[in-house]
Amino acid sequence: MAKLIDGKAVAAEIRVQLALEVDKLVQLGVTPGLAVVIVGDDPASRTYVNNKKKACADVGIYSEEYALPATASQEEIMGVVAKLNAKMDIDGILVQSPLPDGLDEKAVVDAIDPEKDVDAFHPSNVGRIMIGDYHFLPCTPAGIIELLHHEKIEIEGKNCVVVGRSNIVGKPMAMLLLHHNGTVTICHSKTKNLKEVCAQADILVAAVGKPKFITADMVKPGAVVIDVGMDRDENGKLCGDVDFNGVEETASYITPVPGGVGPMTIAMLLKNTVTAAKRQNGMIR
Repeated sequence: MAKLIDGKAVAAEIRVQLALEVDKLVQLGVTPGLAVVIVGDDPASRTYVNNKKKACADVGIYSEEYALPATASQEEIMGVVAKLNAKMDIDGILVQSPLPDGLDEKAVVDAIDPEKDVDAFHPSNVGRIMIGDYHFLPCTPAGIIELLHHEKIEIEGKNCVVVGRSNIVGKPMAMLLLHHNGTVTICHSKTKNLKEVCAQADILVAAVGKPKFITADMVKPGAVVIDVGMDRDENGKLCGDVDFNGVEETASYITPVPGGVGPMTIAMLLKNTVTAAKRQNGMIR
């Protein structure tokens, strides 16, 4: 029976430490600030934004919300980003994804000042991650590394398989595992013998966006299984990319959905915002 990796508890520990750090910064006259831009009325995006605003308040980070209608033009969104790039009290900018159809999300991300890019999606920050000289890490992959460290799970020398190659999770996750000296395989929809490849993994990260896609016969006995998915099953119940009930019997460690990777993503966003504030105030290089 696998040990549950409690992301909610680990995230809570990180947030306590961040609150202490923010308090010290405030005493020095620096209040970290995060601006969140949301376009349209997607219910999931609204929930995420509300959660991020609450998390900021909990640790003492100043936050602003810029809510634009779904009819907002590309120029309007770019104008908001330009304004936020210039605001001295804003250290981090987050544009909630996805944007409504017809808008160029890449252009919006490219317009964010890399020093305020707390999602670490700007090409400049992506390049820094590639060479291992980064200021910020994408929040979900960074949260996963924190979970592995918290559980004292060794990455070095391990066979690591990442299922999914998105720019948000799959690709940066693979790079972080590589930076920690894991031997990394990235799988995707065109991978042949996917089941056999996954079954070789000591650490298996599922980020494919398909409910219960990873089944017990794809998991090596004793493997560490990280479930990034946030899906709905046939009954409309929240689930992950991993068939939890089956895989729990095979794995040594497993993250639940909800309560696994999700809380860590927001904790890392807060951490990136604090780092951005320090950098922009000359406290760190």
